Amino acid sequence: MNDTIAEFIKRERKHAGLTQEEFAIRSGLGLRFIRELEQGKESCRMDKVNQALSMFGSCLGVIKKSSLQGGGVE
Repeated sequence: MNDTIAEFIKRERKHAGLTQEEFAIRSGLGLRFIRELEQGKESCRMDKVNQALSMFGSCLGVIKKSSLQGGGVE
């Protein structure tokens, strides 16, 4: 599954039965940040994104485009 970070966070938050406000409180992040993250804001602090992802046992990482289906250097 190739979710965006926004899609992943939103899906996992809902799966955990948390509102955005509850997720913000539990993760120690601001509600505004959570809303912007789930809406796919293009510029976010990586440390805060990792803080949100850590709630679901995940973190940011690097994936080579060539390892993605249909990806590669052109």
